[in-house]
Amino acid sequence: MPLVIVPTPIGNLEDMTLRGISVLQSADIIACEDTRHTLQLLNHFKIKKPLISCHEHNEAARIETLMKRIENGETVALVSDAGTPGLSDPGGVIIKAAIERGLPYDVLPGANALLPALLLSGMDMESFMFVGFLKGKAEEKRRRLREVSDVKEPLVFYVSPHKLLRELEIMGELLGDREAALVREISKIHQESIRGTLLSFKDILTEDKLRGEYVCVVSGKPVDQNICGELEWMGEADMMLGMDKSVKDIANLLSIKYCIQRNRIKRYLIEKDAEEVK
Repeated sequence: MPLVIVPTPIGNLEDMTLRGISVLQSADIIACEDTRHTLQLLNHFKIKKPLISCHEHNEAARIETLMKRIENGETVALVSDAGTPGLSDPGGVIIKAAIERGLPYDVLPGANALLPALLLSGMDMESFMFVGFLKGKAEEKRRRLREVSDVKEPLVFYVSPHKLLRELEIMGELLGDREAALVREISKIHQESIRGTLLSFKDILTEDKLRGEYVCVVSGKPVDQNICGELEWMGEADMMLGMDKSVKDIANLLSIKYCIQRNRIKRYLIEKDAEEVK
């Protein structure tokens, strides 16, 4: 019997599919991110099954146990606390192990935060890039943002509320002050879409908004940036410098207009000034 990936509600229990309920009812064991959380879901649907924890800290250690059960003909249902396992949630390690061993597995369609947020953002939906959570320390996050900075399609990020303002600041620094939409509490009674730009949200978000999980949808690299070339913004920077505007003001204005990193503009102006002094 197979490993079955079962999406679970991200807020509203009515989003649990009938097929998902059926699989949980028929599974021999359910591997879950947090047994206490999953038990609440099972109790709601009057399902009683043995549970085994399978989260980011013990997922690799669970491989042998779960693979052996599948090899012995059992059905293992894999769930996370909310949404689809493996999609910025634990589960990917178990899925890869089943594939590598040639074991049967299936994935059910169902709840996730990605697609509702993209549709609620109102941005181009024909294609997009899912980035998920920015991982690691600040420099690792900056490195990841540099890697996706030239993508023309919308970028979709998952962001925790306690990191929201800082990560929006880093995004604005590396991507430029692009249009963006913040979607919070998807499928819950306080669901909300907040539109603005990456650097404007710090003035929009009140303390009571910094709760619940966020999806941040950011517009892709502006078309104007692709065709303008280096000389255009550099020429404008030179002109503004000749008007006695400060390096900081020039960098802020051109960063927004051309979606260029402020530090890059500052570096150009400082190096230019150093050359002229020589």
